[in-house]
Amino acid sequence: MKNVVALIASAALAAQGVSAHYIFQALAKGTSKGMAYEYVRRNTNYNSPVTDLASNDLRCNVGGATGSNTSTLEFNAGDPFTFTLDTAVYHQGPVSLYMSKAPSAAGEYDGSGDWFKIYDWGPSFGGGQASWNMKDTYSYTIPKCIPSGEYLLRIQSLAIHNPGAVPQFYVGCGQINVSGGGSTTPKPTAKIPGAFKATDPGYTANIYTNFHEYTVPGPAVFSC
Repeated sequence: MKNVVALIASAALAAQGVSAHYIFQALAKGTSKGMAYEYVRRNTNYNSPVTDLASNDLRCNVGGATGSNTSTLEFNAGDPFTFTLDTAVYHQGPVSLYMSKAPSAAGEYDGSGDWFKIYDWGPSFGGGQASWNMKDTYSYTIPKCIPSGEYLLRIQSLAIHNPGAVPQFYVGCGQINVSGGGSTTPKPTAKIPGAFKATDPGYTANIYTNFHEYTVPGPAVFSC
């Protein structure tokens, strides 16, 4: 009987853990919510995170190395866009946006080139507490000065809610084609994997003890 109770308790905890996960599944112009997996590469690990800092899955999630079955969304440089999740971000940690220019078609690109960061949603501090931007949609704009062409547009939630445990990356990649761009070469850039280190203060932070400042892991944010 005790074994049965233990198994039930374990199953309940496992189900709770899975239900606390989330997926970036849609990309759209403006503030629209979009259709799931129309312009975002479909992952194959349901709503589970990536935790291996050396894994290529950090780029576009498990199963997201190519996007031959994913459409590419047309943008003008400077246009707004929105990523939508299946449910709101549940775990504390930063949310970041990255881009990487495809050598040719975005659908054929594996993300092995250079990535640059265009925005971070980090914590805000006040009244002795930190608050995180935990939503079901995240909106920003395509930089006006970047060259025209096809890109992977990547969104990442780094969950650092459990100090001492391995942080979790929730990742999604949209495929976009940018028109009317400029001639600025975005810098700094980084490779993924490689952009995040196990020694990064923003990766190892304890958000519950003496937490008064925070640096988001990865390269500095590029701006035009």
